[in-house]
Amino acid sequence: MPSRCYEHKQYRNGLKFCKQILSNQKFAEHGETLAMKGLTLNCLGRKEEAYDLVRRGLRNDLKSHVCWHVYGLLQRSDKKYDEAIKCYRNALKWDKDNLQILRDLSLLQIQMRDLEGYRETRYQLLQLRPAQRASWIGYAIAYHLLEDYEMAAKIVEEFRKTQQTSPDKVDYEYSELLLYQNQLLREAGLNKEALDHLTNFEKQICDKLAVEETRGELLLKLDRAGEATEVYHRLLERNPENWSYYQGLEKALKPKSVEEKQKIYEDAWVKYPKGLVPRRLPLNFLTGEKFRECLDRYLRMNFSKGCPPVFTTLKSLCHQKDKVAIIEELVVGYEKSLRTCKMFNQNDDGKTEAPTTLLWVQYFLAQHFNHIGKQTLAFEYINTAIESTPTLIELFLIKAKIYKHAGNIREAARWMDEAQALDTADRFINSKCAKYLLKAGLIKEAEEMCSKFTREGTSAVENLNEMQCMWFQTECALAYKSLNKYGEALKKCHEIERHFVEITDDQFDFHTYCMRKMTLRSYVDLLNLEDVLRMHPFYFKAARTAIEIYLSLHDNPLSDDNKESQLFLHKILPSHLIKRLKDSTIKGLVTFEKIKSLEVTVSLYCWLLFGVSTGFLYQTISESRSLSAVSLVIHLTFLLYAAAKMMVFLDPSSEGMAAELATSLNESLTGRTIKTCTEVLQALRDGSLGSQQEKILESYRASCHGIYPYALAFMPPSYQDNSAVTTNGDLSPCDHEDMPNEM
Repeated sequence: MPSRCYEHKQYRNGLKFCKQILSNQKFAEHGETLAMKGLTLNCLGRKEEAYDLVRRGLRNDLKSHVCWHVYGLLQRSDKKYDEAIKCYRNALKWDKDNLQILRDLSLLQIQMRDLEGYRETRYQLLQLRPAQRASWIGYAIAYHLLEDYEMAAKIVEEFRKTQQTSPDKVDYEYSELLLYQNQLLREAGLNKEALDHLTNFEKQICDKLAVEETRGELLLKLDRAGEATEVYHRLLERNPENWSYYQGLEKALKPKSVEEKQKIYEDAWVKYPKGLVPRRLPLNFLTGEKFRECLDRYLRMNFSKGCPPVFTTLKSLCHQKDKVAIIEELVVGYEKSLRTCKMFNQNDDGKTEAPTTLLWVQYFLAQHFNHIGKQTLAFEYINTAIESTPTLIELFLIKAKIYKHAGNIREAARWMDEAQALDTADRFINSKCAKYLLKAGLIKEAEEMCSKFTREGTSAVENLNEMQCMWFQTECALAYKSLNKYGEALKKCHEIERHFVEITDDQFDFHTYCMRKMTLRSYVDLLNLEDVLRMHPFYFKAARTAIEIYLSLHDNPLSDDNKESQLFLHKILPSHLIKRLKDSTIKGLVTFEKIKSLEVTVSLYCWLLFGVSTGFLYQTISESRSLSAVSLVIHLTFLLYAAAKMMVFLDPSSEGMAAELATSLNESLTGRTIKTCTEVLQALRDGSLGSQQEKILESYRASCHGIYPYALAFMPPSYQDNSAVTTNGDLSPCDHEDMPNEM
């Protein structure tokens, strides 16, 4: 009876039954009853009593599968999955065919990715319950995750044969099973069998789009170009704006020259005259005059329509200097001609353009010059656009972005606040404004900005944490770190880390749900996502921030005068990390085996932080899987800075050479950014590159100011920013329109 009450969540009744049994002197120490009482108390939040009772029950009956199972359930509720698995295995020693224990064990095994053990457990369940759908599907998924795709496909096929489904009946769950089986055949490399399978069961599959897309991919792999061409033509009729369909059509038609390749898209222009993608994709492979002609048509159509994201669609071409020059020449020509004769070109015979066309051309040019690092020209165009149309929010967004890229984040925050004031009901602009305020170190103002869209009656920070709003917490951590409020910064970093732990734990509920609902393809995608979850940029940024703070605390421990901060840090930092800080063993946090499997950025970063040898760095870069010539060039400036810091660390007498190396601003050096130059300047100030660097510091600051005239970090000592962000749309008392010229 106690077990039945537990299953039906009737915990009070369960406790009554346990009390009745245990009040009998003969059964006062009955192990299974004590264990069930402990499990029931655990559900009521009385954890300590629960553990005492379960352990007591286990001591009284070590051969009871119930006691071991209950102990495992307790461990599972505390997320101690490894311990829970041990308990379940002990329970199975005394009752090897217990279905519930086997199911619970399989859930923990897939959660912990013990795939071999999961396969064995699912096989036992299949033997015990061969008529249950979950038994077959679970066993197939075990082989799928172990990458034995053929075996998984055979298991699904055997199960499918047992299903009695009418060919004309539409059954979503059966449809998903067929699509999952087809996925297994494709992953096994059985493309012909997969195509035959798709053809045979096409009528019973609900997702017709997935059928067509899969058929196109399979026909290409089987080199049946004619049939693949027909498939991709049908797909383009459904959606002429899908890039992948054009790429598939290219592979099917196999054009032998650029002219043939271009003809594919010219035919698409005629068939889909309103389509933008068939006009955009040729720009990837065309060059010279053909590129200019195609680009001219594409830009004119977009500018006439007033299409704001046109620059975003062309941004991928910006790494090709010849194409950037053509884009700039064309659009600057448009701007001059539109101002004088309201046409794209003075020689055009067409009708004049609307006044808004000039506005979007200036909007494009502001983004273009900002992207290539010419902020002064970008300011000219965006200011002209704002003067003509002072109510268009997009213009203020771009002006804020230009200031951010120019290094003046406070001014960027002011302009973003002005944009937000134009439309206070826009959540996106509100979030952007809050992010810029955080970058400017205005944390309180950012919280007030976010409170406009959070739940009433609760703190905005608490509500954002509850919603796992990690962009806000990441920016908060960086803002607190820049203000040297390490305790608050670490608190935010650990909040982000907890979110990722919760996301990992949340997958537990899907192990049974997805098999019951037959969403098998999505389930496998979920498992694959969880395996690489901590490669997410939010986690990487939070981890990097936390490591920097830990190292800073290790190198510069808090003084005894700052006892309040010390107490706060002890609440935030895990005890084992505090011990590592005290024992000077931070370097052990990252091992070589972990570093060499990461991207080059991480390797260089770890080299700088942990002070490893030059040979170690060379080996790390050589063995990095993601290394390319481009990656190494991008990090050249950072490498020089890192090498300079290491020189001073290993040999303090080499500080002169180190400073010269770090402060090199040669134009041939790629990867030079405001951020890197700011770090070098800060290193000169705090003595990381030597103790007597005053002359070099001022000279370097002046040189950086010449390169980045708007960046606050390189302003002269006499410069004062007296304006303030009021977060109500009022920029500041000073005249901001004249600010770029004054600088």
